[in-house]
Amino acid sequence: MRFAVAILLTACIARAQFRATSTLVLAPATVVDAAGQFVDGLEAKDLVLYDNNVKQTIQVDEFVYPVSLVVAVEASPNAQAVVDKLGGSGILLSQLLAGSGGETAVLTFSDTVRVRQEFTTDTDALEQTLRGLHTSYGNAAILDAVTESLRLLAERRPERRRVILLIAEQRDRASKRKFDEVLRAVQRQNVEIYWLVYSPSLTALTDRPKVVDGQPVLYDSGAQNWLNIIPELSNQGKPAAAQELTKATGGRTVGFLKQDALEEAIQSVGAEVHRQYMVSFQPAPSAANRFHSIRIEVTGRPELKVRTRAGYWPAGS
Repeated sequence: MRFAVAILLTACIARAQFRATSTLVLAPATVVDAAGQFVDGLEAKDLVLYDNNVKQTIQVDEFVYPVSLVVAVEASPNAQAVVDKLGGSGILLSQLLAGSGGETAVLTFSDTVRVRQEFTTDTDALEQTLRGLHTSYGNAAILDAVTESLRLLAERRPERRRVILLIAEQRDRASKRKFDEVLRAVQRQNVEIYWLVYSPSLTALTDRPKVVDGQPVLYDSGAQNWLNIIPELSNQGKPAAAQELTKATGGRTVGFLKQDALEEAIQSVGAEVHRQYMVSFQPAPSAANRFHSIRIEVTGRPELKVRTRAGYWPAGS
């Protein structure tokens, strides 16, 4: 039965946009207790899924889906401290997050988005790519980076799970794409977004000074420059893309400041990705061109919290 479900799932998510079809909807679910600890050992009978408040018959699949992971790193000038911290984290990204059978791609973004590493299973190549990252002129075009990440993932084999890990500040500054457009594109795809968030000005204070010709070179963040106060304040009025996009896909945001906190955040996300329940269901045919909301509960266990994707769009909508 599980093999048959896996084959059916593969067929259903093979479309270029990975829309949830009328045949099967996949909803990875993270279950935690009141202390935030993962809850293992639940079965289909323990979980209840509602589609637009209507209870559905579900399958909890134990099939292991290999992960295709896109790591999208902000590379604007005020991200220099974070780029430096990422240099030694390649093995965590590939082995703990992508996991066995996983593959990882890396892109950076400021005003423009650049693919630095195509999908690879080679941890040495990944570490070398991360150590070679550098900042460039411009601001954080985060929404453009998400769009490019979706394009990369759309080219992967349909049986793979798709995860985007953004390492960036929480608000977009320079994208050509509009927030509502990107949010809708994310909601149409079977992609989870996790976001490691930092404050450019505070993180810069934790960066070790570089040494050139025996002399330390101090890092000067653009976010700390008094000339940038007005545009920084105006940026606060933009949607908090981190919270909106992670909530829409069932992922989450994790803040960090220092190197050890960054590594702990990567490990935390990696643990979550590999301890989710792969819940799927066959929705009733719907001609309505509207978004379907999803929620999952644990039967008789109101103290347990379940996080999953916000919903899906019916096929053809």
